[in-house]
Amino acid sequence: MTAVDSLTPGTELPPLAIAPISRTTLALFAGASGDHNPMHIDIDVAKSAGLPDVFAHGMLSMAYLGRLLTNWFAPEAIRSYGVRFGAITPVLATPTATATVVTVEETDGERRATLDLTITLADGTVTLTGSAVVAL
Repeated sequence: MTAVDSLTPGTELPPLAIAPISRTTLALFAGASGDHNPMHIDIDVAKSAGLPDVFAHGMLSMAYLGRLLTNWFAPEAIRSYGVRFGAITPVLATPTATATVVTVEETDGERRATLDLTITLADGTVTLTGSAVVAL
């Protein structure tokens, strides 16, 4: 029996702590994703919009949740994955990705788990919520 075989509703996967979001991380993600929106990499543009500094791409946080999922489940086991963006992630913030099993059931001949997903900053701000369905 593997660890995923023993998942039951209420099980919390070990959280994925992310290093502080640096300007280098934002620049590298902009290059990798092709998202060069200056709000994420140019402090002057961010300040001109009334913000104190640049902030992380929402898709970067979504990628961290994806990493949490693939730490536990093979990519081909992921049946669905979606998020809702709730707040910005400021530069230097330290996000934590979490997942909690909501249901485990048989669907289309396979055992599947539905998970609630969250990205939370050290100050308690929830920046992303979502869900995923994975084959067990």
